[in-house]
Amino acid sequence: MANDLENGSQQTFSSTYSTTIQDTYQQSTMDAAIENIKQLASEAGHSARQPIILALTKLIYSLETPDDTVQRIGGLSLQTSVALTAVDLGLFRLLVEAEAGSTGSLTLAELAAKTGAEAALLLRLLRYLASIGLVDQVSKDAFKANHASRNMTAKVAESGLRHYFYTCCPEYFALPDHLKRTGYRNAGDETQTAWHDAFKTDKGPFTWFADKPDNMSYFNDYMAFRREPELGWLSVYPVREQVPESWPADRPLYVNIGGNIGHQCAEFRDKFPADVLPGRVILQDLPHSIAAALATPGVENMVHDFFKPQPVRGAKFYFLRGVFHNHPDHKVKLLLKQTMDAMTEESIMLIDEIIPPAIGTGLDAAAHDITMLAAFAGAERSEEQWKGLFGEVGLRLVRTYVYNEASYESVMDVRLL
Repeated sequence: MANDLENGSQQTFSSTYSTTIQDTYQQSTMDAAIENIKQLASEAGHSARQPIILALTKLIYSLETPDDTVQRIGGLSLQTSVALTAVDLGLFRLLVEAEAGSTGSLTLAELAAKTGAEAALLLRLLRYLASIGLVDQVSKDAFKANHASRNMTAKVAESGLRHYFYTCCPEYFALPDHLKRTGYRNAGDETQTAWHDAFKTDKGPFTWFADKPDNMSYFNDYMAFRREPELGWLSVYPVREQVPESWPADRPLYVNIGGNIGHQCAEFRDKFPADVLPGRVILQDLPHSIAAALATPGVENMVHDFFKPQPVRGAKFYFLRGVFHNHPDHKVKLLLKQTMDAMTEESIMLIDEIIPPAIGTGLDAAAHDITMLAAFAGAERSEEQWKGLFGEVGLRLVRTYVYNEASYESVMDVRLL
């Protein structure tokens, strides 16, 4: 019996030892794989980021249980709520600033003193933020910043979070009931969308913005901060080659239709001053946008409803960025026709839009498409869809210039037939 006990103990020890060795080997292999992935990711170019993120995300999802998946999907709005609360309190900024300190972290007591929030509440908020990877917990009452925390201190983060939380989220929440009520039809009526259900209004988003200055400010700031001029259409389109040397200074050169407060006009005039490319540069939008427009030297700010006849005739370029995706097909065709009527044989319509591929559309573009559906009955259209619309109204697509491969942002050179 003693021998049996001894043999059993040896077998148990051997099994435990073997399992420990196996676990150690697996952990070591995993650590090496993760380090290899980090190295590859650090060397990836801009266009390679999204495929890497998608592949790693799919790997994570493959490890989930059904409950994990429900918790992740169901809790997305909670992530936005808690992250916005952290921005309001300045938690990300404080933790990033603390990285230069002796410990590189802050205690709950220190954060409470700096924010005025109760330490017990801060613990609950920070514990949640750590669970979704936005901060790191280094002890039971101390936290530090990480890469995600630093991202959350960028100017685009605050305006973007507020835009999503206060303007986009309500329409997302209204979307399931709206689609059910409308029989799951592809939206085509811009006056009856999930947006209207969410805000209980008969106004469209941009008209609604007129008396909602905070929401309009979040939107304008987010659009401005997320813009990357080095990846803009001006980096790929041959503007100078298209303009005759004899172009008169008093003739319209560039008309930015629906240009909001004028960032695109400012970028155009900055790259092509009047002594380089003469001609009038004109910003057009609705009154509330023009009232807040940039006072850019060399740019004329003009109130105009782009569904009405285009008052500026014979311009070289009619530029529309992110305008058409806000509208259903019948409105797109109306806008195209109003612009066409002002064009000459020399004119070029430049349409700057997200043009998703037929297969494998990334998250950002797919999310934009659903947001356009919910708010405007609009869409992010494929090149094939665009060609169909152009053909219906008497236009032709000369060429598509892709300037941001990761997000499919492109400018289309469109001319009269």
